[in-house]
Amino acid sequence: MPLSAFSAPGRFHRGNLHTHSTLSDGILAPEEVCRRYKVEGYDFIALTDHFVGRFNYPIADTKPFRDNTFTTILGAELHSGAMQNGELWHILAVGLPEDFAPSHTPEFTPVEGQETGPEIARRARDAGAFVAVAHPQWSGMTLDDARSIDAAHAVEVYNHGCAMGCDRPDGFHTADLLLSEGRRLTLIATDDAHFNEPDHFGGWVMVKSEANTPELLLEALKRGDFYSSQGPEIRGVSLSASAVTVQSTAVASVIVQGHGTAAVATHGHSMSEASIPLQRFARSPWIRITVIDAAGKRAWTNPIWL
Repeated sequence: MPLSAFSAPGRFHRGNLHTHSTLSDGILAPEEVCRRYKVEGYDFIALTDHFVGRFNYPIADTKPFRDNTFTTILGAELHSGAMQNGELWHILAVGLPEDFAPSHTPEFTPVEGQETGPEIARRARDAGAFVAVAHPQWSGMTLDDARSIDAAHAVEVYNHGCAMGCDRPDGFHTADLLLSEGRRLTLIATDDAHFNEPDHFGGWVMVKSEANTPELLLEALKRGDFYSSQGPEIRGVSLSASAVTVQSTAVASVIVQGHGTAAVATHGHSMSEASIPLQRFARSPWIRITVIDAAGKRAWTNPIWL
């Protein structure tokens, strides 16, 4: 049985879902951010500037930068309320309407009378957005914090800006614990680029859709018809009763992870196909797959529910 991301009609489109510009704290204008992603081979981008009063609650109008080979999805990084550590929530919302109502967030610190993080996440999802819990490790997020965002479609499991700026790129621990509690979440890799350090072109999603349009890309993201990567391509994943088979560009390792300590790896040279037995996952309700190339670059599937 092939996974829908690999059997659905259409082709994969490469995109970045987390980026900033001079509309908030990035150093490049929106047009230049879009130009750079386009010439670097991306099919789409979501410009997600910080939705706070200091910047006049921006939702960047990137529609003028679309053409017949490159498109954009409107969005923002939302902030409202305090996490358990007392710091402001960061919630990624891709596919927001241009008239999404501001929160009461004048600065990057929580204030009285704000929506909570779960409330603004729910409002964004109800408005049609694809919602992700941003950079859990960087934020110092607790599991209780993450559990509270019940409107999330996804967890940001790799953030290139956090990798380069503070070596806190990871969201897999948070995602795996939520998966083991039964949360049907997907996993995204992003840049969180501000272009003030080497924080760009390091993590992306590959979204399967019949056309490179904002509407179809957003639908595919919500369905989970995508995988995430730093470089390797995953070209097929199929599941039988006893094994999962993965096709990819040349990689050195294929690893299947599941609930708790369940994990099985196979290693080799220039592997383009590998089959992993599933006996180790008899008590796991889900698995996910990592491939690693010879340079250490990774790609990750979304969770597969067994």
